[in-house]
Amino acid sequence: MTTPLSWPELEALTDFHIDTVNGPTNAQARLRLFGQTEAAVRVTLYRDHHAWCPYCQKIWLWLEEKQIPYRIEKVTMFCYGEKERWYKRKVPSGMLPAVELDGRLITESDDILIALERAFGPLGWSMTDPKVIPLRQLERLLFRAWCSWLCYPTRSAQEDQRNRDQFTQVVSLVETAFADTPGPYFLEDFGIVDVVFTPYVERMNASLYYYKGYSLREANPGFSAWFDAMESRPTYRGTQSDFHTHSHDLPPQMGGCYENGDPQMQINKNRVDQGPWLGLPDATYPEPETARTEALQRVLKHRDNIIRVNPADDRLFDEALRCALTQLITGEPCPPPKGSDSALRYLRDRISVPRDMSIYGAKRLRAALEETAALVGDRQGPPITMRHRRDQDPANFAPR
Repeated sequence: MTTPLSWPELEALTDFHIDTVNGPTNAQARLRLFGQTEAAVRVTLYRDHHAWCPYCQKIWLWLEEKQIPYRIEKVTMFCYGEKERWYKRKVPSGMLPAVELDGRLITESDDILIALERAFGPLGWSMTDPKVIPLRQLERLLFRAWCSWLCYPTRSAQEDQRNRDQFTQVVSLVETAFADTPGPYFLEDFGIVDVVFTPYVERMNASLYYYKGYSLREANPGFSAWFDAMESRPTYRGTQSDFHTHSHDLPPQMGGCYENGDPQMQINKNRVDQGPWLGLPDATYPEPETARTEALQRVLKHRDNIIRVNPADDRLFDEALRCALTQLITGEPCPPPKGSDSALRYLRDRISVPRDMSIYGAKRLRAALEETAALVGDRQGPPITMRHRRDQDPANFAPR
């Protein structure tokens, strides 16, 4: 057992830094240049503060893969808080993403991708290539089968099984498509089809694991190889979210996600919510050596707001948080003050990937918060609502 380090002592224990402009893909960037000058910027991407919007992820990943210089303007999704007025003047519907290309505003992700292809060339294949169109249609078929299983309550185990069977039948078609190529991607090499499939396949992997006890990645060799290949790409790792973030951000976005009560579902749900998080099939690439120092640096950057929005007394949570960060960085248990267990778990449940940090940084921070909380009690924080995520309102973290 050890005593909590002070904030200056904790600050001395991390030198984590990322070049948001020219370094690897990251959620914190406001400008991406890839070694070029600002004069080369022709694109502004309007995406969500949370780096979570699936349609934004498609455009984000495409720009990163093509290394097109661009600016980023961040907008609040309806689910998280009030939409910025300046954005509604630009896009009255408020929908995301949007792109300004050479001063022309474009909305709808597929239209954006086609416009970007015309301006900068395709990513391997064009959106309208005869090879690509049937695969795009297959992605929509998979999406609909996923929604039918996940987003509607069922009256019996038999009905749930029918929905599962319909989904896995479409999955088998995708597995056949994988088998038709020599490598792990949808076509001969990475390209536009992989970008199109990425957002919702990632969310299927998380939500079906959590709500249905079904592991898309582990049950299907083609998907397993595809996820492994995607995770070899720094571009994808920079946009990738984790099971916890997806499982709790999807219900209000999808109009509900429904558990099937399966024993494996209960096991998976407990694992995602309470750990252990290492080893979950949301990420299988080797953990970076910087995971802990990244998590520490990100908390230090926002600690005033993190403490302010927590339901607990500021002084109580200040000490408890320093205990958890001490455990995170030293590996030594650090007992927090009595009554702080629910406050630590409140933060555990509200880490957002990749908005706040990478997957492995989040896994390490969640584990430190849970292990520290467990030293003084088993009280949980206020539950995460299924109707909205206003507890994640980015206005709470705006500069003051």
